Amino acid sequence: MTTLADPVPGGRPGDVERATALESELDGRDMRGVVLAYVDTAGITRVKTIPVGGLAEAAAWGVGMSPVFDTFLADDSVVTTDVLGSPDGDLRLYPDLDRLVVLAGQPGWAWVPVDRITQDGEPHPGCSRTFLRRTVRDAAARHGLAFKAAIEVEWMIGQPDAPGGAYEPAVTGPAYGAIRQVALSDYTADLYAAFAAQGVEVDQIHPEYTAGQFEISVAALDPVAAADRSLLVRQTIRAVSQRHGFVVSFSPAVLATGVGNGGHVHLSAWRDGVNLHAGGPGRYGMTADAESFVAGLLAHLPGLTAVTAPSPVSYLRLKPSQWAGVFTAWGHETRETAVRIVTGTAGRRERAANLEVKPVDLAANPYLALGCLIAAGLDGLESAAALPAEITGDPARLAPAEAETLGVRRLPTSLDEAVAEFRKDERLRAALGPVLADAVIAVRQGESAAVAALDDAGVATAYRWKY
Repeated sequence: MTTLADPVPGGRPGDVERATALESELDGRDMRGVVLAYVDTAGITRVKTIPVGGLAEAAAWGVGMSPVFDTFLADDSVVTTDVLGSPDGDLRLYPDLDRLVVLAGQPGWAWVPVDRITQDGEPHPGCSRTFLRRTVRDAAARHGLAFKAAIEVEWMIGQPDAPGGAYEPAVTGPAYGAIRQVALSDYTADLYAAFAAQGVEVDQIHPEYTAGQFEISVAALDPVAAADRSLLVRQTIRAVSQRHGFVVSFSPAVLATGVGNGGHVHLSAWRDGVNLHAGGPGRYGMTADAESFVAGLLAHLPGLTAVTAPSPVSYLRLKPSQWAGVFTAWGHETRETAVRIVTGTAGRRERAANLEVKPVDLAANPYLALGCLIAAGLDGLESAAALPAEITGDPARLAPAEAETLGVRRLPTSLDEAVAEFRKDERLRAALGPVLADAVIAVRQGESAAVAALDDAGVATAYRWKY
């Protein structure tokens, strides 16, 4: 379970002693360095590294990092807000020792996610991990709720010597086909081994739809740990892929056409150890609170896309009839609706029932995405929002009048549209706070401007190897 306590100068109680013991343990395992990882507003994982012998010092006093990265774009250019984007100032990166992992795919290295605080010891208002931790903590205090979450990871495996940075799939063959599994069986076996060594519980790895595309599903954890795990999974995939001579991309659209890479979120709300998505009197066993939670998600989805689909390249993936969930609709096991209700198999529904949010990709900062999804759902729960009618089949088939009657809207078709919806969503902006909300807007506008002159193929190329 992830600690919900904010870091403080001098270290959380017991952290320095624990870090000192970890230094000895890691040194005994021939570890040489520790990767300190966080995610910026653009969805890029940024890191610093320290020697193993510096872990206790980092736990006590943090490691310096400029706040300017909150307004970095994916191409490393910088935009500004009224408080962010300046070369001035410094933050301290504090490792969460509960989440430290020895990296099986990178011999000699351990990895740990960090929180960021100011030099005065206050939580940094631009820290997305702190935002998610605060959101989870507040939901427990105000509503007695806990959450379980998991993020699916899809990626494209390419050949490293493709000319001009093009994508050349490492393997072809039918979607979900045995041909691909056999061709990359040594690779996927090494992935399983690495994840097992790191304590990552894998549900499945399989070849996905597009040539060279694979997907991994992992077990659910508390939301902060789930976001941490999403970073760790991608770090591991990159390392194992490199050792096999491959390059990988988690970009929402590696190519301008076809099916892209998703980062679907599975989420469930629990109270007193009971899953609110099973055993209730509502539709498909949902409790009244679970139905209202889903209604809240649907109501905020247009603005949410600025967080869950945060890049211009995201909108090459968000196409109708491609299982991307581009309509404000829900359905039971319906893979074309934005929210899919997953009941699970009879006999284990009280454990397995959850909801899946589909218009999410891996350009998204997972801490921002999960925090905003929870905030949107809680808005529905607090107002006892009514869940609209279920949609079956593909919402794209609905006539305009029928869609309007059912409350089915097309989600934004561009990042600029998503930002406009986000600006109108007072609940989401309030949940993030003014510093993070303004950073989201500024970074999204910067990304749009950076590729404004490019066609779809140019956009896909621009972001192909950024995520």
